[in-house]
Amino acid sequence: MKQRLFEPYTVKNVTLKNKIVMSPMCMYSADDQDGHAQLFHLAHYESRAAGQVGLIITEATAVLPEGRISHEDLGIWNDAHIEGLKDINDAIHRHGAKAGIQLAHAGRKANLRGEIFAPSAEAFSSSMNVPTEMTEDDIHRTIEAFRKSAARSKKAEFDIVELHGAHGYLINQFLSPLTNHRTDKYGGSREKRYRFLKETITAVKEEWDGPLFVRISGEEYHEDGNTMDDFIFFAKEMKAQGVDLIDVSSGGVVPAAIEPYPGYQVKFAEQIKAGAQIDTGAVGLITNGTQAEEILQNERADLIFLARALLRNPYWPKQAADELGYPLEGPRQYTRAW
Repeated sequence: MKQRLFEPYTVKNVTLKNKIVMSPMCMYSADDQDGHAQLFHLAHYESRAAGQVGLIITEATAVLPEGRISHEDLGIWNDAHIEGLKDINDAIHRHGAKAGIQLAHAGRKANLRGEIFAPSAEAFSSSMNVPTEMTEDDIHRTIEAFRKSAARSKKAEFDIVELHGAHGYLINQFLSPLTNHRTDKYGGSREKRYRFLKETITAVKEEWDGPLFVRISGEEYHEDGNTMDDFIFFAKEMKAQGVDLIDVSSGGVVPAAIEPYPGYQVKFAEQIKAGAQIDTGAVGLITNGTQAEEILQNERADLIFLARALLRNPYWPKQAADELGYPLEGPRQYTRAW
């Protein structure tokens, strides 16, 4: 049987050397509280590139200061952020990996001092701040921030842009009937709830002509939330707009008790891939090479996104290659141990 995990994957003008992706994970380490990359970020991302990950996507990177999840998040709302992000990309690229950025806005899940914004003036929980309901001017300003951040992403030499539409953050808040109770053109029917993401994609593509991914939550764990039929509708709309891949996670829209198990989110990626005929990325307790290979062999998803597995072991690709009997080449400096 032909092995799939270490085959190249091409999207638009970018070819990944394998199908292993480092999933965006917040590090809460921009300790200047102004969104700038630190030495930690450089070491953190470069080590995974040296470990032979094909694509490394940086953590949720805020398009506006009030869009941060925390004061320690990375930012891209200012041209001053470009240099630090480019340094990270230079480090990633020198190991033959590609670099992606997840453009994000936390909406009502921003845990910040000062005013925060959301589609509707409802707090995530009793311990979180109540957001200000966005006016149409606020919406247009935020969409413009995504556009400008896409332009900065190009200057910082990212290869791929991903929009964060999952985990209950701003784009997800507009998409979900659990969090979007607007009565204007941005709320109500699923077509109207999609409008914010639709206009954001359009704005980003004015500046960004490279591969474009979107992360969504494919399950909201609430009976009144979006259904798989809704997610397939959104995915078809995104495909029509030129989105290349849907990165499928789950949860985070409202507080929920989730019992994860190995590969517990893969079925959502599989259903969206089949229903919308679009490439997907699978994530969620994928821990070994055999498991990853099964997903690809059965065409349940097109890329394997790893999170905790790569926190535990930056050289997970080598572990998976040994398990699958694949002769993976590593950094020449590590040849004696590789």
